[in-house]
Amino acid sequence: MASEQNHLQSHKVGIIGAGISGIAAAKQLSHYSPLVFEATGSIGGVWKHCSFTSTRLQNPRCDFEFSDYPWPERDNSTFPSYQEILEYLHNYATHFDVLKYVKFNSKVVEIRYVGDRETTHLDVKPGEYGTLLRGYPIWEVAVETNQSPNLQWYAFELLVVCIGKYGDVARMPVFPLGKGADVFHGKVLHTMDYSKLDKDAALQLLKGKKVAIVGYKKSAIDLAVECAKANQGPEGQPCTMVIRTLHWTVPSYWIWGLPFFLFFSTRSSQFLHERPNQSFFKTLLCLLSSPMRKAISKFIESYLLWKLPLVKYGLEPDHPFVEDYASCQMAILPEDFFPEADKGNILFKRASKWWFWSGGIEFEDHTKLEADVVLLATGYDGKKKLQDLLPHPFSNLITDSSGIMPLYRGTIHPLIPNMGFVGYIESVSNLHTAELRCIWLARLADDRFKLQVLER
Repeated sequence: MASEQNHLQSHKVGIIGAGISGIAAAKQLSHYSPLVFEATGSIGGVWKHCSFTSTRLQNPRCDFEFSDYPWPERDNSTFPSYQEILEYLHNYATHFDVLKYVKFNSKVVEIRYVGDRETTHLDVKPGEYGTLLRGYPIWEVAVETNQSPNLQWYAFELLVVCIGKYGDVARMPVFPLGKGADVFHGKVLHTMDYSKLDKDAALQLLKGKKVAIVGYKKSAIDLAVECAKANQGPEGQPCTMVIRTLHWTVPSYWIWGLPFFLFFSTRSSQFLHERPNQSFFKTLLCLLSSPMRKAISKFIESYLLWKLPLVKYGLEPDHPFVEDYASCQMAILPEDFFPEADKGNILFKRASKWWFWSGGIEFEDHTKLEADVVLLATGYDGKKKLQDLLPHPFSNLITDSSGIMPLYRGTIHPLIPNMGFVGYIESVSNLHTAELRCIWLARLADDRFKLQVLER
């Protein structure tokens, strides 16, 4: 058993991951001297390991900062690059002396629940979640350091999982038998693999090549621009974006001369949108304000259809703008995206189904697209990564038919004791969300409040 391993180290709080969520958790729980496990050699998470040369934040600086650490130039209206974000996060960690808690190149390979061994100490009444710090270990964690075959075990009263939804596990398309990537004579890369290339290697991969990019979210759009820039001149080749589902794209956070936050980020605007477990009065108010909600969506759509050549390229979604905004599917366009499309450097192909043939991609209408390189901007499978790490039966509790992790306050699962999850509920500003979750979790650990009784 884990507890029989030599040199078992016991701590109050353990944190897995040193991305934005992990660093925020370490700062808020610093009075417990947490132990933070980071599988790589640096902090930053996806901003460090899943970014391209052209990757930028989709928010202004003032909308992506910690509440107690403003950006040096927070009034700068440009969207910061991923290098600037990494610098900001490192400065934040240094300022609050968080790095001393981080164990780099330390990959968590197994988690074991050991709370049952301490049943004689349980002071939790039926239906109560209980305190997060009970005075004895609840979880044991096996860590592989510097790829050593010898695992070190640690025990924690509270474990906070901050490995995120992005990176590590690529979501790959499933193809019919005999029509997968193995029949294709060119190169196939997921964006996760592309992001690991240096600037020269990425340029060499794209320059003068027929490139197909599968997807139409932020990563796919950034890739299309990088491909277009790599193929300037007479020797260049256009890239083709293969799009299954269209999403609304926005050139900036100004709509018909009005700032975007007026529509969705004011206190009055919150009365337009439904929330879980809301009162009858709030439900009635949302119902009565439904025409206003639709009008705002149409108002924004009218601007986007006027400002962007969506109709020209067949890129107008068939669903309301508010749906993409509410589900965080909206993307901010690089300013040179449609200018490159106008030059013929970026092409578009709508297709719900496709597969490989030896020379490229074939579609369900039996048309074929020749390609030398196929880049898959098909996202990541964050839940699989988490399920592979959590022990049974807890791994089965994090799935839900809605596709959203069933977490109370987006942070804890009432049936998974003494474990917090940060970074799994998306918002317009994931940094703000992560910090708020960590503040709430730290106050719960401090016994500043008690949770409601659990209905079983």
